[in-house]
Amino acid sequence: MYLPLQRIKQFKLSMKIYQLLTISILPLFFVACGDSGTTSETTGDSTDSLVIDKQDDHTYANYFEVSTQHLHLELNVDFDGQVINGIAHHEIENHEGVEEMIFDIHNLKILDVQVDGEKVSEYTIGEYDELLGSALTIPVKPESKKVSIRYTTDPTATALQWLNPQQTAGKKHPYLFTQGQAILTRSWIPCQDTPGNRITYSAEVTVPAELMAVMSANNPDEKSEDGRYHFEMNKPIPSYLIALAVGDLEFASLGERTGVYCEPSMVEKCVYEFADVEKMVIAAEELYGDYKWGRYDLIVLPPSFPFGGMENPKLTFATPTILAGDRSLVSLVAHELAHSWSGNLVTNATWDDFWLNEGFTVYFENRIMEQVYGKEYADMLMQIEYQGLEYENGDILSGEYPEDTQLKLDLEGRNPDDGMTAIAYVKGAFFLKTLEETAGREKFDTFLNNYFADHEFETLTTEEFLVYLDENLLQPNGLEFNTEEWVYGEGIPDNCVKINSDKFEKVDAKCALITSVETAKELEIPEGWSTHEWLHFIRHIPADATQEDLAMLDEEFGFSSCGNSEIMAEWYVLSIKLGYEGINPHLENFLVNVGRRKFLEPIYTELSHTEEGLAQANEIYKKARPNYHSISFITIDEILGWES
Repeated sequence: MYLPLQRIKQFKLSMKIYQLLTISILPLFFVACGDSGTTSETTGDSTDSLVIDKQDDHTYANYFEVSTQHLHLELNVDFDGQVINGIAHHEIENHEGVEEMIFDIHNLKILDVQVDGEKVSEYTIGEYDELLGSALTIPVKPESKKVSIRYTTDPTATALQWLNPQQTAGKKHPYLFTQGQAILTRSWIPCQDTPGNRITYSAEVTVPAELMAVMSANNPDEKSEDGRYHFEMNKPIPSYLIALAVGDLEFASLGERTGVYCEPSMVEKCVYEFADVEKMVIAAEELYGDYKWGRYDLIVLPPSFPFGGMENPKLTFATPTILAGDRSLVSLVAHELAHSWSGNLVTNATWDDFWLNEGFTVYFENRIMEQVYGKEYADMLMQIEYQGLEYENGDILSGEYPEDTQLKLDLEGRNPDDGMTAIAYVKGAFFLKTLEETAGREKFDTFLNNYFADHEFETLTTEEFLVYLDENLLQPNGLEFNTEEWVYGEGIPDNCVKINSDKFEKVDAKCALITSVETAKELEIPEGWSTHEWLHFIRHIPADATQEDLAMLDEEFGFSSCGNSEIMAEWYVLSIKLGYEGINPHLENFLVNVGRRKFLEPIYTELSHTEEGLAQANEIYKKARPNYHSISFITIDEILGWES
């Protein structure tokens, strides 16, 4: 049987109409009755009444009516079949006394459903949508307390990355990791897959005895003898933050409440790179209040991980590309740590509000870096971020969806990953930095501390934040600010705060000499340049530089094979653009072995601009695609015209 998609759309429409009517009627009600100061007792939170739409367009779930409160998982990880066999036990609360509960699934094989311990056969699976998957609708009673779903994942589950031993550092054992953001958790757990509903969870996980399992929960620090692991997450989190990794892992302590998991051969390198993590936690707490999650650990995953990092609570998932050997890329760790407040503690209610997660986090990350490494270093990082924002802002404005340069998005019918751009991250951060400059740091820090405290373990829409901003920062301090332009306007507002780094001015002076020297030694580059100075240098190589100029620089500085993924990726894009072929022996190795989408997308895009480059990209991609996570290969398939 199939549940028509129209049924779900009608539910969402009814929610929107209800909320719009609430907004229209409430002011009239207050005029008629007067404001007695007791409206919260009869109408609920006044902030909620101002929210136009809290319904998440990327879920089928009727979570406003009936929702999961706690999820217990029984999972068996089958590497031979590349599937997870599981039972998801949902402890539920039926808020409205409805007679059905709707879950999100994506290519899951549903084997059995029970409600309050009794088997039910009347459940329905709706028509399949390539983006959203299907709706799993289960009959419940107003008094129902538990729904259990026995299922098996598909080998092609989009959240699961199955790696053979050759794709790992140790080359001896297979590896599995999950990536749930934004709407992929439904491909390995039947759930209400929306950031709008927070749940606690626990799990019993069985894996091969020679491997260790870890989750975004309380974790072991050594392997069990029988491959069985128990996990508890007693803080409510959205479904996209439920995460699992299984592999030949070893744990190393970094401090009293910090540590790192990785393959044994990487332990020494990881411990060196992350030596300052404990300092970062302390710095973050000094800024915006206590760390609420107990421990802060990291796991360094194999190279196919599609992101720089993922802020899974208690256990950040991180790419090995940050292991630069000089701790120059640890701002990524500061970013994921900052998510413990912005994103994990206070979460965007829908993916249209994604900037509430990422804009706050980039801002907070920069404050942590300033606290630990000084303002000069932090300013350099933000200037690099702004350069990327300017490029991506211009690219989006000239593309199909110029409205995607707004902070508040409208992604209905589209993949929420489309909103994961520099707009959410960097325009969002500069919105907050501009507010800070307007209000003054002391007042702004007080505001942010109160914001995190007042909304901890809650979800928030953009509109709810704007009400809070107006009532708690702008009005009390008599401040005027172009909030509407920042949030609902396209592009970067003129009053955006300007950040300039003295170090970059010195780099610019060196760049200006490139086309006039015979050897790179004549540039007299000082020792000890950071990764960010080198990135600025590459980005500002003169547009009229020749292939010979690039060959000269490559011979002296070894950009093509330096081992620093940030520098190499930036160099490859420039070299492709200017026709420098000296990168070719190294480019293929990089693309085959690195799965981080941040690097892959601009390189393949630049290659696709010429017929010769497109042919080269397709030849490399044939070898590289099996090593990529679905998040990465779906993006590259689109660039190169492949069918996913």
